[in-house]
Amino acid sequence: MTELTERLAPAAVETVTVVAQPESDQHTVSFAELAEAHFRWWQSRRDGTSDLAALRVYDDARASFEHRHGQIVSAYWCAHVASAVGLVEKKRVAGYRAPRWSFHRETDHATQSATDIACELHRCDELAVRANTVLTGVRQRICMQLVVSSAAHLLSIIDARAAGADQAATADSLERERAEITKAESYYFEAANGQAQMIYFGGIATVAVILSILAAAWLATSWASPVAALVAGAVGAVVSVIQRINSGKFTLEYDVGGPYAFFLGGLRPLIGGAFAMAISFAFIGGLLHLPVAANETTDHRRLALLVLSFMAGFSERWAQDTLTSTLPQAHAPHTDAHNN
Repeated sequence: MTELTERLAPAAVETVTVVAQPESDQHTVSFAELAEAHFRWWQSRRDGTSDLAALRVYDDARASFEHRHGQIVSAYWCAHVASAVGLVEKKRVAGYRAPRWSFHRETDHATQSATDIACELHRCDELAVRANTVLTGVRQRICMQLVVSSAAHLLSIIDARAAGADQAATADSLERERAEITKAESYYFEAANGQAQMIYFGGIATVAVILSILAAAWLATSWASPVAALVAGAVGAVVSVIQRINSGKFTLEYDVGGPYAFFLGGLRPLIGGAFAMAISFAFIGGLLHLPVAANETTDHRRLALLVLSFMAGFSERWAQDTLTSTLPQAHAPHTDAHNN
């Protein structure tokens, strides 16, 4: 590590922390203070003085910070100025719940004359906020690790510039890091969409199971075509979503949160069941006719109705087109009679 030949002018300290607000109001060491303590200790070590007082200050500051926010599992400390980025893991409930990951950044001193790198660090901030809020489990950890890795590489470019590295080389490194951040964003999009799909499907399955239980209780006493159609349409909606997920063409609005995705998923079998019931009413009312022979048994006619109800839930467009096609047919005899 090297330092600038001239100290950068003092600037207002900016601290970016992607973590929930602590419950206590007592003062604890911030990441900006920790970066300052580390920098003073590093200065003494680099100068060969090995200031034990500076080391104790840094150790105490780190212990205080980690006691409040969690263990620093990955960090980059600038060599020429009091700036750093870090990834913090805070364990919860004796390890039974997933740990909380947070991204901390103190880089205002380092980026006051490097606006290009400051812009990329803001991209890291945005990605960390979204990953910390939306993702869970392994996906969150991977995305947060990608964020801190990119942020660390960006600070290393600033250190390289301070050491007099070739401008063309540092510019090339910056372009490569931009590409890496774009890859991290792509990973977040895919991970968030996959997670939203799981929550969405959970809503579908929950409502479909409830409808099936209620319908089974009804049909156990007596047959009712609309009730049977409701279940068949709900099952068709579930199969339709599974097919779209497997094809990779099912995208959700993942930044709205899990409860909303669950709610939207719960609506899907209700919509499919509603179309299926409308189809069944159209057959019962004579607007449509089952594609079976007139002498077929009642069981066969019921099976045909269930198949059509399943199709109505599977393809809402088909159900709409089928229902729409009945309108002119239903009014055609009345119109002809009125004209005569």
